[in-house]
Amino acid sequence: MLAIPAIDMVATGKNISLMRQRAGLSVKDLQDIFGFATPQAIYKWQHGTALPTVDNLVVLAMIFEVSMDDIIVVVDDVRSQKSA
Repeated sequence: MLAIPAIDMVATGKNISLMRQRAGLSVKDLQDIFGFATPQAIYKWQHGTALPTVDNLVVLAMIFEVSMDDIIVVVDDVRSQKSA
């Protein structure tokens, strides 16, 4: 059976938060960069309740000077672990 990877949303959110802090940016700074009316989307990303869209991931990667793969945390297929 082919293993299907999954995105760990909470770990990805922690990555975004950590990278934002390392870049010396506030949530408000990111809100301004993306032109969001409120910071809610960024907080959802950081808490792992939502993921950035692909185009927003491209921008985050540029801002943080990393690849998109460095932002997203991928875990092994959960189904294969359950069937073992």
